[in-house]
Amino acid sequence: MSKTITIDGKAIPFIDGQTIMEAATAAGVYIPHLCHHPGYTPHGSCKLCNVRVNGRICSACTFPAAEGQDILNDSQELNADRRRITQMLFVEGNHLCPGCEKTGNCQLQAVAYHLNMLDNHFPHFYAKRNMDASHPDVLIDHNRCIFCTLCVRASREKDGKDVFAISGRGINKHLIVNAESGLLKDTDLEATDQAANICPTGAILIKRTGYTVPIGERVYDHREIDEVSLEQERSEHG
Repeated sequence: MSKTITIDGKAIPFIDGQTIMEAATAAGVYIPHLCHHPGYTPHGSCKLCNVRVNGRICSACTFPAAEGQDILNDSQELNADRRRITQMLFVEGNHLCPGCEKTGNCQLQAVAYHLNMLDNHFPHFYAKRNMDASHPDVLIDHNRCIFCTLCVRASREKDGKDVFAISGRGINKHLIVNAESGLLKDTDLEATDQAANICPTGAILIKRTGYTVPIGERVYDHREIDEVSLEQERSEHG
């Protein structure tokens, strides 16, 4: 007998060991997220995937599915919270979409559209952060890092290099690289590494590839993030 959870009144099958996110995705139910990626250790840092499980708020990407769970996902309250989180991510960094090479391919931007985020709500920080363009093929724009740790996990779990880490706390939190100089050029990162290509924003970019795909022809220019995300997850799991 198959086991089920309920999401927004719909019965969703699951197998032991699946998280709520994995079960939902397999059933074609989108839960907004930024730090989650299929095939990587769940981190639960962005909190966009928070759902209400039997009245309790939980991160869908880390919380295991279990028989008897009654889950709210697509509720007005949760989506309002997600919208506020997304707005805070925009103002905490310098995410100026019209001038960003990642526009149209940016998951943060696409999530904002999905959540009907029409303004930033909060005052911008306009933080002063450096750009590291020392590497011959890859650059880091610290203005756009949202600390999702995807590059950290990709480098450790897929590339076997441990190039990236997050240091500091609160407003002083920042992405660092595994080099005494602190510069990307002194790491063993390559442009073909997954860590160099997984960033959901424009924080890590491959050099000499900017605008090779014109604006208007990019991933999220014609497709919603829920469709792209579900397709990506299914592809990863065959």
